[in-house]
Amino acid sequence: MTGNPLTLPEELLLLALDPVRGRLLNNPTYLRYGLAGAALADLEAAGRITVDHGDRITVTKPLPLGDPVLDHALTALRAPVKGGNGIKAHRWVRGSGRSVQELCLRRLEERGALRREPHRALGLFPYDRFPAGPVDLAAPARARFTAAADARFPDRRGRLLAAYASATGLDAGLLPGGAHRPLRRDLRRLAKEEWTAYAAFRAVQHDKSAAGGGA
Repeated sequence: MTGNPLTLPEELLLLALDPVRGRLLNNPTYLRYGLAGAALADLEAAGRITVDHGDRITVTKPLPLGDPVLDHALTALRAPVKGGNGIKAHRWVRGSGRSVQELCLRRLEERGALRREPHRALGLFPYDRFPAGPVDLAAPARARFTAAADARFPDRRGRLLAAYASATGLDAGLLPGGAHRPLRRDLRRLAKEEWTAYAAFRAVQHDKSAAGGGA
């Protein structure tokens, strides 16, 4: 079942998964932040949320969209916030990334784009891989991304996906090698200009700082 067009988080997840091995091309936690940021962008485009003071999210229209991923994100954003001034975007992506990712995986399974393969690390610890399923949505997504990169990302959707790729470290897997280095530098700037990508970028930098003893 293919259903409705791919949401931004679904397309980003397809770009991040190796279609053969079913493994992510970047840090799993960082990707979750990008997926949550992508859900915010779709909600903003649908007129459901606005952002004020640079990073505080306010729900302006709480009506569901009929998409399980986006409606989950919208419900999470409607939760009461201390002080009543809206939740900070980077805090929300840190707290919501895991649930957004799991819903994206389920949705892509339902579409037939992914298969869930159970595995065990060291024969003990369960984990899943997600190779491509019978409905090939990954190859078209990669082709769109490559074409957008060749054209220097002229449309907003391509720019958003590129910004999330940069913010989460996925750009090195999608645009490898020295030939793409100037473009990757441009995407780093883009990741700071798009507020939904910048929220993911800030969450990633928080983790890196904490790992390095800076937080």
